[in-house]
This record gives sequence, C-alpha cells and structure tokens, in this order.
Amino acid sequence: MTQINPEWAIGKLEDFLSTAAVHNSGMGRLVLVHPLRVVQAEAQIAEKILDRVIPEWRVADWQRQTSSFWREREAAARGIALLVAQKELDDNLGSGAPQLDASTLHPWVWGSVQGLWSSGHYRQAVGMAATAVNAQAQAKIGRRDLSEWKLLTDAFAVKDPEPGKPRLRLAVNDGSDTWKSRHEGAAAFARGVYAAIRNPIAHEVGDELEEHQALEQLAAFSLLARWVDESTVETAV
Repeated sequence: MTQINPEWAIGKLEDFLSTAAVHNSGMGRLVLVHPLRVVQAEAQIAEKILDRVIPEWRVADWQRQTSSFWREREAAARGIALLVAQKELDDNLGSGAPQLDASTLHPWVWGSVQGLWSSGHYRQAVGMAATAVNAQAQAKIGRRDLSEWKLLTDAFAVKDPEPGKPRLRLAVNDGSDTWKSRHEGAAAFARGVYAAIRNPIAHEVGDELEEHQALEQLAAFSLLARWVDESTVETAV
C-alpha cells in the first residue's frame, strides 16, 4: 500500500474540522459557521483521507447527530486520533521494513496506470503496465513484428544484431561472463513477467488483485521498463 503522509493527513483533517464547525442558532439548531460551499470544498479532501484511514466511516454505526456533516466531523476526529497513534508507534517502534511508493516506479508504468490504480482496478492496472512497456519497447527498437516476451528475448539476445533485428544493450560488450549473464537474465526476466503475470491477466477471468499483490507485479514491470529505457540500441552494421 502506498504510504500515507500522516502529518499532511492530520493537518487536512484538522482544517476540515475547523471549517465544518457548528454553532447554536439560538433556535435549538446547530448550523455551520462557514458557508456551505467552503465546507464542501474542504470535505472533498477529508473524505479521500478518511477512505484510507477509516474505510468503513460512511456506514459506521455511530450516534447520529442533527447537524450537517456530522458523520464527516465524527470520522475526522476519529481519523486524527488513529493517525496520531499510528505515527507515535511508527516514530518510536518503526516497522523495520522499507516502503514502496508506487509513484517512484518507472514513468512508463506508473504514468500509464494512475487512473486505474486510484479507482481500485488493480488487475487492469497491471495489464495496462504490461501493455505500456511493450509499446515503449517496440518504439525504441523499431519493431512491430514481435511483441512482449518474444520481442524482448530477441532484443536482449547476446548474439550480434541482424538487419531488422536490433539488440538492446545494458552495457558495452567486454566479452565477460557478467555481460552475457546480464543480457540472458534480462531476456529470461522479460519472458517470466509476461508469461507468469501478463498472460493470466489477459486470458483468464480472476478475482481482483489485492493492492500489495498488484504493487509487487507493477514493480516487476517497472524494473523491466528501466532496463529497456536505459539500454542502448545496437543495429547491424
């Protein structure tokens, strides 16, 4: 899961609580202190945060109040308490594990899936990432006769380029076993991610992926994208 920024989230929820404050109208009714449109604008951000912090807040069985935005204010107060408690635990105990932020993935991958990801379509997002990497690789190599793993296993092949069959080179060929291993490994990796990840998504009907599963799969395509992007193209003389 993409890590939430607790300081930012707490600040935004506090801003919402301040903006959505109510006062007694003198007729036994609690009314908003600020104009409705102002409160609605702040609520848009608060609701996005609450969806992450307290996913069930919209239907939670809390004591109902009569004032406008009562549920949002209740959830915001609870959300702040949770975020403060979690931040205190993280600051003092720490998880000990690094966090993977999807926005740091290769632009070919993250740039193609942001909309799907934000709407929870994780399975489709992974499929789109695979398609995007393939399209970028085809454009870089200048080939449309092959695609996906067939394209990349041929592109990373250690044999010399042929007319119409350029190669991708991760480094200058110094004749070493390391150079050979890098390219054979990249070719095998490309075949693996398309065969084991892309093909099941494209050809099988399955349940939606969990977010952490999809993120791991996006990371695999991000690594492949980085290798393709950073490679030089070697053509036949």
